[in-house]
Amino acid sequence: MASISIRELRVIRGGTEILKGIQWNVAAKENWVILGANGSGKTTLLNCVTGYVTPSAGTIEVLGKEYGKVDWRELRKEVGLVSSGIRHWIEDQQTALNVVASGRNAELNLWHAAEGKLLREARKSLRQVECAKIGDRPWAFLSQGERQRVLIGRALMARYRILILDEPCAGLDPVARERFLQFLGRLALSDKTPNLVFVTHHVEEILPCFDKAVILKGGEILSQGAIGNVITSRNMTKAFDSKIAVRKGKGRFMLRFL
Repeated sequence: MASISIRELRVIRGGTEILKGIQWNVAAKENWVILGANGSGKTTLLNCVTGYVTPSAGTIEVLGKEYGKVDWRELRKEVGLVSSGIRHWIEDQQTALNVVASGRNAELNLWHAAEGKLLREARKSLRQVECAKIGDRPWAFLSQGERQRVLIGRALMARYRILILDEPCAGLDPVARERFLQFLGRLALSDKTPNLVFVTHHVEEILPCFDKAVILKGGEILSQGAIGNVITSRNMTKAFDSKIAVRKGKGRFMLRFL
């Protein structure tokens, strides 16, 4: 069974066709990258998968359940989303532990500190994302990189089967970005880690754990499939309307403008 199956997806808003006939399948245990310039349709595609945007046409199945035929609020509990938007909803005084614990029931901002079994599981999740030492630190005093790890810990608490990382490196300095990516690479090695869908503008952020990619341009799929066949100089040049050379070394992609 595919984790995500999208057929002929179209989204029209205000007379503008934002997504045009999208066909996309994510098999179990596959890790995907979504690439594209601003306005290519990446965010709309994510919002369709998570049930926040209603399609104009086509079908979306997530974990074998079709949009419109099941309670998408329940299904959403199995699809985790780590994005900059979530960061802004969390109150400054919430501790890292409580943020992680809130993921169990897809809540935000716990009224009472976690305790008992919930507290023990939250501590375990914090260890899994390598943040055990900051459990009592308030959200306001966490770095951007720490916040991203804590949000992933929160997603793991909910036992999501799909985890979408929407530009998780945005706002990180180069050192923090690389540390976060190294952490993500270690996390991907765990058998308990859900399907990962990583959204980025930057090929340099793509780790060896990602085996498939899809490039969007103007609401359509420009290319998709095995990552080595998709992340090419030709496709990146088309996607960003600039002459681009892509090469690969030590398992990572590098991009150069010509």
